[in-house]
This record gives sequence, structure tokens and C-alpha cells, in this order.
Amino acid sequence: MLKIIELKDNFIRFEIDGITPGIANSLRRTLINDIPKLAIENVVFHHGEIRDKDGNVYDSSLPLFDEMIASRLGLIPLKTDLKLNFRDECSCGGTGCDLCTVTYSINKLGPGDVYSSDIMPVNRPDLTPTDPMIPIVKLKKDQAILVTCEAILGRGKEHAKWQVTSGVSYKYHRTFTINKSEFNKWTYYKEKCPKSVVSETDDQIVFSDDTPCRFLSQLFEEDHVKIDEDDTRFIFKFETDGSLKAIDVLDYAIKRLEDRFNTLMESLSD
Repeated sequence: MLKIIELKDNFIRFEIDGITPGIANSLRRTLINDIPKLAIENVVFHHGEIRDKDGNVYDSSLPLFDEMIASRLGLIPLKTDLKLNFRDECSCGGTGCDLCTVTYSINKLGPGDVYSSDIMPVNRPDLTPTDPMIPIVKLKKDQAILVTCEAILGRGKEHAKWQVTSGVSYKYHRTFTINKSEFNKWTYYKEKCPKSVVSETDDQIVFSDDTPCRFLSQLFEEDHVKIDEDDTRFIFKFETDGSLKAIDVLDYAIKRLEDRFNTLMESLSD
């Protein structure tokens, strides 16, 4: 059973019980390297003189190497539509079309800084960079940048720019059981960590660090505290770069893992 403990657009903490450590690690690896994400793959630099509407001439030779700027562009997170096709699986045969490729352009005159907000989507205006203030390059007077880019879906196992998640981790469900008569400081921890109290009776109180509270770490050093871990209950957490919502990432990962297990079972039965 899966239970959501904490949920934000770019962060999730959840519990899964009734699974083995092997399945838990499979889910962790799927969340890290098997989620589709849109990222810039091809960049074309248009070098030469550029004129504005007033006839002023700008040089599009940039202060950084093209390869450095292309690398920066590839690592900028873009909002992702999971309905897009992978280019090598698309009906266009890999040539690139609106079903598998998103086109972007940058056209800016100096002096000034070029940010991710200057990356303008051409055919999908909704798939913008997730953070508008990521710096790309600084233009001096009479410098300009004119670039066209193609973004496609990929997975984190192919390149880090296609990795949606970060900080993916899990731990066992853990409880701290305290007999009130043996440890009179229990009131302090109840006051500091009210959300971590699992149960309480006249004689006993039980805490859990499934909901984090930094004060509970002190209980590891106390002699009169009984600590139990359940290796069938796992507490996961991760965050995303904004390209996808955390709940959508989790939903895709579970379905992806199920499909891979089914494929494995079918191959074994053959």
C-alpha cells in the first residue's frame, strides 16, 4: 500500500509497505534514471553580422565557446509533456516533427545577460524553462546571440540533462518507544515533535521519524529508548527540477516498473 506523507509540486515523501528491499531499490533506480524528460539536444548557432530594425550592426561571435553554451542550454530544465513521443519511436522516422520535437530560439542583443527566460519555444509555447533566471552568457556592447535549438525526450540513464529527480532516497519505517517512568524527558520530545507521535498511553509514548524532526536524532543515544525498524515498510522522498510534478513522476515510475516486471515474467515463461 502507498501512502502520501508530504506532497508539493516539486517534492514528495511517501510510504510503501509490503515490499522487499530489492523492489524498493528498483523503484529508487527507476525514479533516478528511467523517467522521460524534455531537454535540448541540438543547437545551431547563426554566426555573422546581425542588424536590428534601426540598422545597427551586431556581431554574433560570443564570448564563450559554442560547445560551452550548448552544454549549458542542454542542462536547463524544460517543462515536459509525457504525451510527446521519443524521437526514435516516432512515426516521423526520427527526422523530427511536432509529435517528438520541440523547437526553441534565442535572439537577443547586447549589452546584457542572457537568461533561460530568453529561450523562446516556437511550436509548444507551454513548454518553457522551469526557472527563468538561469544565466547562460553575458553579452557586451555590439554583441548578439541568435540560436535555434531542438529538444527531445530522453532518460537519465542516457545523460544527466534528462534526469528529472534528485535526492532520491528511502529508509525503513522506524519507531522510538519510551516508557515514561524510565525516561522523564519524553515531554520535551513531545513538545518539539508533536507530528512525530504515533501513539501514547498513560505509561508509554511512541515516536516515528517518518515525518522528520531533527530532535528525534538525539534518541539514538538514549539507553531507555527502544528503537525498532520494519524492513517491509519504506519511507521514500525525492524532489524534481520542475520539468514534471513529483506526483506525476511517482505515477510514471510505478507504471514503468510494473511494465518491466511484466516483460521479465513473460520472457521467463517463454
